[in-house]
Amino acid sequence: MDHGKTTLVDGMLKQTHTFRANEAEMSQTTILDTNPLEREKGITILAKNTAVSYKGVKINIIDTPGHADFGGEVERVLNMADAALLIVDAAEGPLPQTRFVLKKALEAGLKIIVVINKIDRKDARPKEVLAQTEELFLKLATHHKHLDFPVIYAIGREGRSGSDLNRVGTDLSALFDLILAEVPNAVQNLEEPGQMLVSTLDYDPHLGKIGIGRIRRGKLATGKNVVQLTPEKKLGTFRVEKLFVSQGIKRVPVEEAVAGDIVGIAGAPNIEIGQTIADPANPEALPQMKIDEPTLRITLGANTSPFAGKDGKFVTSRQLGERLELEKEKNLGLRIREIGGGSFEVVGRGELHLAILLETMRREGYEIQVSKPEVILKDKTEPYEEVTIDVPDERVGAVTTEMGRRRAMLVDMTAEGQGNTRMVYEISQRNLMGARNILLTQTKGTVLFNTLSLGYKAAGEALEKLRNGVLVSFDRGKASNYSLENAWERGILFVGPGTEVYEGMVVGLNSRENDMEISVTKEKNLTNMRQSVKEIKVGLTPPLVMSIEQALDFIEDDELLEITPHSLRLRKKLLTHLDRVRQQRKQPHG
Repeated sequence: MDHGKTTLVDGMLKQTHTFRANEAEMSQTTILDTNPLEREKGITILAKNTAVSYKGVKINIIDTPGHADFGGEVERVLNMADAALLIVDAAEGPLPQTRFVLKKALEAGLKIIVVINKIDRKDARPKEVLAQTEELFLKLATHHKHLDFPVIYAIGREGRSGSDLNRVGTDLSALFDLILAEVPNAVQNLEEPGQMLVSTLDYDPHLGKIGIGRIRRGKLATGKNVVQLTPEKKLGTFRVEKLFVSQGIKRVPVEEAVAGDIVGIAGAPNIEIGQTIADPANPEALPQMKIDEPTLRITLGANTSPFAGKDGKFVTSRQLGERLELEKEKNLGLRIREIGGGSFEVVGRGELHLAILLETMRREGYEIQVSKPEVILKDKTEPYEEVTIDVPDERVGAVTTEMGRRRAMLVDMTAEGQGNTRMVYEISQRNLMGARNILLTQTKGTVLFNTLSLGYKAAGEALEKLRNGVLVSFDRGKASNYSLENAWERGILFVGPGTEVYEGMVVGLNSRENDMEISVTKEKNLTNMRQSVKEIKVGLTPPLVMSIEQALDFIEDDELLEITPHSLRLRKKLLTHLDRVRQQRKQPHG
């Protein structure tokens, strides 16, 4: 993440004259990050393919996410590639995600080209980073050929590359030449019956579902019949209505495509990721992809708060279920099932993975309520993570204190130079939840936080509740300046003057361990003008505004996060005081 993959692709697209000089893309950055969330967060979420032409050779390029939460996106597109550019920041060096994607690429048998990027950074240390990268290959290699990889240096944002660290060229021709020399020609087996594996899906309002994958052998053509199958069974035959290839960021219709082409194919309404599309002359299925299991679950349902239906276009459980079914078809990292009562269990790879889904649905007009994320345990084992934390030396104490109270085990600690320290911890995913947001606050945003799944290990001791109690509204109305001034003395507020609140809504974090019910709607009766003027002068600290990811970290088992297109609200599952008292009486006492 942030090592320059998408920016490097920008240069490759522009320097191969994929766009005309007057096209808008020539002045854009992160051209392939077309999703608004990708642009806002500065990360790639969805894998995308494009194609350029260099010296008369067509080169297909797939830009993948770097964040481990979107590993499903990486895993399902690896089978479309012959080689991988492993982009490593010349200052940060290999991170846990570098190990994750390299391991997957080596397992897929891809030829690796190492790109040491951002060598123009003031804190760049390319020779040391190359040594660390070589060490990573030694750890992951399962065959001697894995250790034979070319290296090139780059300044991605300037579109420059070179094989010599001290003589980087003025463009990316050195990188392109290396790709032509190292990547095997994919145009082969043209006389054999056509065959492709569906690796991703898209949707067109006129054509319906479009299956995207790489043709492994032979040819596919518009108007021809093909067989749809899996290793277990033949699913049927359909006629290819449309066939597309990528050209820059456009999808271009073609009559025929050959081995090596990455194509979109329309015509089968029930096409799914992992299916093989083959010539009827030899309907042979390709192996299906193996995707790492997700480990974090939430319960998701239609909004039931007193404000339900005021903000969204899609507010029923049926609409929610239909939307989740669509997501399940293309988001391989998710598991989704209906659990009754209009609720759904959604299992993902991490907090960011789930938060992106919720934010996407919110922007589409859905109203939903979500439970606290829960780590999936298996037979007295639980998922563990390796966490690499880079932090300025003066903030090391904040990190060691926070990770210590979370029972993390420090496995490595090194001085990285330039006043920075790198710490590597092993910690259960349960105890890790929420740590990133807390450390960002405690280190004033200076911490770099990266994780890698270590799989399941013996379950450790879970943490006690880490946060204090909350301030809960016991009435409904608009929050007033007067009431908020009094509430402000009790903790941190989540609402400001004029905010609509309801009974059972969480309006702040208490300064004490227990929950406290308060009113934030009462107005002060003004008796004279002097008091009125005094009231106007009251200044409140702005309320704490959380993102979806932060809110998921914050809520406890008896709380929900209410998500609408324009609002995020924290609330108690049981909204009335009486219902919560009754629930407490039912709880067994130790």
